[in-house]
Amino acid sequence: MTTTSYLVIGASHRTCSGAIRDGLATDEAEVPAMLERLRAAGVSQAVWLSTCDRVEVQAVHERPNEAALAIAELMAERVGLPTPDLADQLYTRTGLDAVRHLFSVACSLDSQIIGEPHILGQLKAAHRGAASAGLTGPELEAALQAAYTAAKRVRSETPIAEGATSLAAAAVQVARDLHGDPKRCSALLIGVGDMGALVLDGLREAGLSRLTIAAPVDRRAEAAARRLDGHFAPWADLDSALAGADIVVTAAGLGRYILTAGMMEVALKRRRRRPVFVVDAAIPSDVDPAVARMDGAFVYDLADLERVALQGRVGREAATQAAWTIVDEALAAFARDRAERAAVPAVAALRTHFEAERRRLLVEHGDLDAASATRLLVNRLLHRPSEVLRALAAEQDGVGLAERAAAERLLFRLFRLDGMAVDERDEDERREPGREVR
Repeated sequence: MTTTSYLVIGASHRTCSGAIRDGLATDEAEVPAMLERLRAAGVSQAVWLSTCDRVEVQAVHERPNEAALAIAELMAERVGLPTPDLADQLYTRTGLDAVRHLFSVACSLDSQIIGEPHILGQLKAAHRGAASAGLTGPELEAALQAAYTAAKRVRSETPIAEGATSLAAAAVQVARDLHGDPKRCSALLIGVGDMGALVLDGLREAGLSRLTIAAPVDRRAEAAARRLDGHFAPWADLDSALAGADIVVTAAGLGRYILTAGMMEVALKRRRRRPVFVVDAAIPSDVDPAVARMDGAFVYDLADLERVALQGRVGREAATQAAWTIVDEALAAFARDRAERAAVPAVAALRTHFEAERRRLLVEHGDLDAASATRLLVNRLLHRPSEVLRALAAEQDGVGLAERAAAERLLFRLFRLDGMAVDERDEDERREPGREVR
């Protein structure tokens, strides 16, 4: 199967709203059913990847356009939209473009925060789920393994991950300055975006133990609470959860303000004006700018944390460019490997044909000396190609001439004939015993 059969279709933070992603998102228990629906739709090699930033299907199919339509219909049904309405918010990649996208996802180059470390683990978990469901095959496995190799190179050869982890470290630093030891703090995560989880990872490594999670879709918050070993708060109880939080991390990115000045004013009153550290880790922002102007609310967005971390834009862009270079090198190697593998059946068929001719010659002329036998074998092997070339030469139209020129170029390349003298010996010398040369 050629690389044109690779396919990726999905929705991410770049193409659609958080509400659409929430509707498409699946927790771990739902994934097997989605994989079975893909199988029923005729997609026999597929990974269903559902993260905070994206929901996408990575697949291999002989007719990728047909498969993309079937997957889009499945996704549209899940969110309750007509397929054409959802299609405008989906991205579709095929062939090597799909493979490059897969590599970029594995290397965290397509994440909201370049270099965040969670996506590779999420991709591997989705891969394991697909394998358990019997929905992986040699083509998809090859692409995924190449993606993991590229991601390992990016992590080891570039400082790209340092930018993401330094943002989390900056959040810990600000939390310490405001509240002291994080062990004495309680935190609220609003939304389940990857950067929010990254900030919480840093805080928990610093000692934070009390974590509550709320999200516009309760089932996603419950799943995140299980994954992060935190407490689940229903969305309807957000005001109460907010009042009990010393640190608030927002990571929903719905395109509207989730944390408003009114909500924060009520929370601060209930907290008797004890300060709140707010990390707006969403793109677009979750926090009303008016909140930052309130006494007791200390709001930092990702740009603010970056300044605290002293991460220069030039250094980040250089690391990102180096990572993309690795991705492109890996893609070229992958394409070359697949092309070489695609050529194997043709080479095997040619070898089988040569061997059959050799055996036939030995049966027919087993008493020949080596010189006569090898000459006879060469003539037999060249007989059919010579006929085809003569037939092409007889066609004087443009198509025939072009085919002949292409065939000759291929022969010269396959057998490295450049610079070799053409054998002008008599035709009789090249004639097989008992056969007329045509």
